[in-house]
Amino acid sequence: MASTHTHTHTETKQVLDRLSRAAGHLEAVKKMVEEGRDCSEVLIQLAAVRSAIQNAGKILLQDHIHHCVADALATGDQKVLDDLSRAIDQFIK
Repeated sequence: MASTHTHTHTETKQVLDRLSRAAGHLEAVKKMVEEGRDCSEVLIQLAAVRSAIQNAGKILLQDHIHHCVADALATGDQKVLDDLSRAIDQFIK
């Protein structure tokens, strides 16, 4: 369940841009598979997609820490910290 606190993110556009690029890249990888391209090439491109998604997550995490978590610390909102801990556990699996 998400926290009900209000927050602002300054990097939303950057995250969305990176996710859009990753989605486009993933579509290109899908086409590579459909065309029967070399498996090694496909694996390298999948690694690039995974890296792009990880980088988007890193930007989002940093933005969350700088805004939501900072606000939560100021107001004593422990739930935000608990939610962050759970999200990090899922993100780094």
